[in-house]
Amino acid sequence: MEALLCRKLGDPSLSLEDDNSPIIVSKNHPIPQLKSPTSVRVRIKATSLNFANYLQIQGKYQEKASLPFIPGSDYSGIVDAVGPKVSNFRVGDPVCSFAALGSFAEFIVVDENQLFRVPEGCDLVAAGALAVAFGTSHVALVHRAKLASAQVLLVLGAAGGVGLAAVQIGKACGAIVIAVARGAEKVQILKSLGVDHVVDLGSENVIESVKEFLKARRLKGVDVLYDPVGGKLTKESMKLLKWGAQILIIGFASGEIPVIPANIALVKNWTVHGLYWGSYKIHRPAVLDDSLKELLSWLARGLISIHISQSYRLSEANLAFSAIKDRKVIGKVMIVFDDKLARSKL
Repeated sequence: MEALLCRKLGDPSLSLEDDNSPIIVSKNHPIPQLKSPTSVRVRIKATSLNFANYLQIQGKYQEKASLPFIPGSDYSGIVDAVGPKVSNFRVGDPVCSFAALGSFAEFIVVDENQLFRVPEGCDLVAAGALAVAFGTSHVALVHRAKLASAQVLLVLGAAGGVGLAAVQIGKACGAIVIAVARGAEKVQILKSLGVDHVVDLGSENVIESVKEFLKARRLKGVDVLYDPVGGKLTKESMKLLKWGAQILIIGFASGEIPVIPANIALVKNWTVHGLYWGSYKIHRPAVLDDSLKELLSWLARGLISIHISQSYRLSEANLAFSAIKDRKVIGKVMIVFDDKLARSKL
């Protein structure tokens, strides 16, 4: 089978022909065999690239993989083979899931309890982009912050994978959603999703723009800050938080880890949530199961949608990583194992 192998740490956006590239495409990698009576082998149709994958190949992610490894996390596909004691799936079933490693390949083997059936009416490629981005935002907003109707949600980095997920989940929860992004195209997409107010970092001051919106709507401030960016933007956004607000720390795409002053958090009774979604698989797996089942239901009912910016073949993985590195992606970028879908806007 075809598989993307990370053989050393480095920048995966380099050309695959560059000797310094950390990744190669193996054309004859062994097809994984069923490991137990409850194992399922999935022929992958689509797998999503996340910022975490980019960091992991560089050796900058919190979880370190032993070299060589096949990167990848969330994916969708068709059941190809099942163990003798598998009871929930049959060959041919459409499924999706996520893994710590291994989805950048034509096949993956997992236990049946790690798979989710893709409901009828859901696009299978879109389902391959659901777990990490939407799962992160859903656990953060619904399980941790318990976002309620009419609360004000401020989403930083709102045009990225987790950002677009957060604004849609916010709207599904009935919140008043303020989104921060950069560039006219990103702003337009956010407006099309029904966001209540969008701030274009390229031409507007965040504090001034949001305060003007809050004043016009007679709102006291932001209830929940969703922050996958960090850096200076976090510091500025804290000026907009009301008494009793909640801060969701999702990541540091800016490359700068912000400092949240404990004295101000004390005086204003803020709650700060650190959210490492992947660790829920170890500590609270039932939360992930419930979250992804609800998200698949929402996807089937049209309450959320997956915006796929671009799709690539496995042999073009470096271009996909380059798009993430250069922040050209709006929503999600995918690796697909179907030439008809590659390099097309979906």
